[in-house]
Amino acid sequence: MKFLVFLVLLALVVYALVRVAQQRGLRPPPRRPSAPPPRPHGPDDDPDFLRDLDRKRRQEDGGAGGPGTGGSGT
Repeated sequence: MKFLVFLVLLALVVYALVRVAQQRGLRPPPRRPSAPPPRPHGPDDDPDFLRDLDRKRRQEDGGAGGPGTGGSGT
């Protein structure tokens, strides 16, 4: 019987401490989701780099007279 009374008193004390801590704002601050780290931006991800690469490839193909270059229209 004494043990049951002790448990009830202990529960009341813990409950009271938790309520006081909540009212005083002793809870840890809410975690904000952190932004993902910035990805390295390599030349293969850069649209300007890819556009220039395509342009250079078309110019090389056009100068070599290969198929699909548009030709002189004969």
